[in-house]
This record gives sequence, C-alpha cells and structure tokens, in this order.
Amino acid sequence: MRLSVFESRRALFIYVAAGASFASLAARGLLVPLYAHDLGAGRFEVGALFSVSTLAAALLSLPSGLLIDRFGARTLLWTSLALYAASQLATALTTSVPLLFVWQIAGGLAGGAQQAALFSAVTESVPANRLGRSMGWLTFSMQAGFFIGPSVAGIALTLLSVRADIAITTVMLLFAVPGALAATGTRQSHAGFSLMAPLRSLFSQRAFVPVAIGLVAATLVWGTVGAFLPIFGREALGLPSSQVGFLLALQAVANGLARIPAGRLVDRAEHRWPIVFVGVIVWSAAAIVLGHLNGFLGPAVVMIIATPFMATAYVAIGVVFGNLSAASTRGVTMGAYGTILFLALSAGPLVFGPIVQSSGYAAGFTACAAVAIALALVMAALHAEPLRRRAEVPLPPVAPGT
Repeated sequence: MRLSVFESRRALFIYVAAGASFASLAARGLLVPLYAHDLGAGRFEVGALFSVSTLAAALLSLPSGLLIDRFGARTLLWTSLALYAASQLATALTTSVPLLFVWQIAGGLAGGAQQAALFSAVTESVPANRLGRSMGWLTFSMQAGFFIGPSVAGIALTLLSVRADIAITTVMLLFAVPGALAATGTRQSHAGFSLMAPLRSLFSQRAFVPVAIGLVAATLVWGTVGAFLPIFGREALGLPSSQVGFLLALQAVANGLARIPAGRLVDRAEHRWPIVFVGVIVWSAAAIVLGHLNGFLGPAVVMIIATPFMATAYVAIGVVFGNLSAASTRGVTMGAYGTILFLALSAGPLVFGPIVQSSGYAAGFTACAAVAIALALVMAALHAEPLRRRAEVPLPPVAPGT
C-alpha cells in the first residue's frame, strides 16, 4: 500500500505549526527593518539586526539538537515558541535601536531551537524513501507562512502603525500550539550531553563536507538579498511598505509552490548535488539582476522565475542531512544543519553590508553572488573528484574465450 506524507495526524499538525511559526518570523522580518529604519537606523544597522538574530540561532542550533535527543522535540518546541512570542512582544514595546538588537538575539535563539525541533519531528515521522516528499511538505508549510506573514503584516500596515503590527502578528503563533502538542517526545539519547561522538560520526561521512559547502553557498546569497530586501524595496525600487510586503509574499508563493514537486524530483534523483549547484547559479544571477532594477514588476518577475530553483536546492540539502542522520543522532544532525544555515545567513549581511552601504545594492549583491558561485564550484569539484577516480579504475582483464 502506498504511504502518504499525511499518514499521521501528527505530521499534519507539525506542518501547520511550521507554517504558523514561519508566518510570525516572516512578518517580523518585514516589520523590524521598517521599524528600525523609522527609528533612524542606517543600512548597516538594519543588516546587522538580521545578522545578530541569525547568529543567535546558529549559536543555539547544535545545543538544541542535543536537547532534542535528550528530552524530545515536544519540550524544545514549547519552550522556543514561548521565548519567541515574548521577544516579539518586547520588540513592539521598544523605542530604541540598541534594545532592538537585544530582542533580535532572543528571537534568534528561539528560532534556531524551533527549526531544529520541527525538522527532527518530521524526520522521525516518515520513512526514509519518502523523506524528499515530507521535506517538500514541511518547507511548503514554511513558505506558506512566509507568504501569509508578510501579506497580513502588509495589509495591517494600511491600518496600524509598525509597532502595533509587530504586536498583532504575534497572534499567529497560537496556530502552532496543536503541532507543539503533537510533536513526539521520543528521546534518542540518555547518555548525557556530549556532542563529540555524534559530531565525529557526522563529520566522518563523505557527503557532509560537500553538502555543507553547498548549504553555505545557497544561504549566503539567499540571506543577503533577503536581509536587505525590505529597505532595498523602499530605497532602490521606490516602493511603499505595503508593496514591499506583497513582493515578499509573491516570492514566498513561488517558493512554496515549488516545494512539493521539488520533493518528488529529489526523491527520484540519483545525485542531489547538481540540483543544489543549479539553484545557487540561478539565484546568484537573479541577485545580480535585481540590483539594477526598479519598480515592482521587474523584480517580481525575476524573483518568481528564480526562486523555485533555490527552493528545490534547499529540499535536496534537507534530504541529504536527513539521510546523514541515520549514522548520527537525529537532533545533532539537524542542529548542525541549523548552525551552518544560520551562520551563513548572518555572514551575508555582515560581510556584504559595508559594500551595500558604501557602493550601493548592485555592488553588494554582485559581490555576494560571485562568492556563492565560487563556493558552488568547490562543491561540484568535491563531488566530481570521486566520480573521476572511479571512472579511471581499470576494468579487470577478460580471460581468453570468455
């Protein structure tokens, strides 16, 4: 009998929780840069607000994975949702840029724990041969949240102030409660809090280094464009805040709709790295083009065309990490995924933010795209070398008469 990704009510609730969590996160990603801009923050400070949040998420991702293995995904999901809601409400009550950094750090810590818990819960809910489809549905739910969050926040901006909008969008987290209840409390480890054994097992696998480089390449260029997109839309594209929200929502629609067919493609693919390589190249080219556009229509078309390639790349990366968890503990593997993801997300605005500040968006986006393409080429070379060595192995001699 054919298995379904919705074979359990638990999986469905987890998908809904992911959508609600990421809706709140996406609304915050739109509103906090706008609020900081209104408070007098410069371009670099806006990018740094994004970076400190993702750095905090990276800091907690590996420890979160260890806690998941020790206490189960349910406990960590509950805790992280409560912390994230508190930090968002505190953001709405803040009137200074330095305090915004404090609450962004708290929100980042909670976000890193949420992602590790959600990925671990889904990975243990479906069979390995359906992991691509389940990752497709999970990330589709997340992208649905990325559409709903900015859409609701953008519409609300026509009626509310940015501060009030930040507070109201916290309500979205209530829809994550059933998923937090349904998440499994299964523990993989009862042997304390040592990271070294599962990390050694993870790092020893041949696929780890190339997929980690691919994840850095994809996330560096994706995160840099995403971090600056709200103020890029205002300053370079000349759009009002509500249209910036709709631009983010359109990107999320393209991202989400690509995830389910992407899961099927990844499950059927013999090798996943070419999918990642193509995704990085296409989105890097889109980032270069975006820096030279203005208005709404051109950027919207570029993002709608390029986003599905990156969406498919992320599904492929998620499946590879899911498969790597078979030889390590699930929580630590997904924690490592989160650490690399959030470090790359934070590195982009910090490294290329000064270029954006001094030379403009086009120069910053182009420099970031060039680095991402170089990393993608390194990933491809690491995969190509073992294939070349296998191709050079001589065939055994054929005995006469055979």
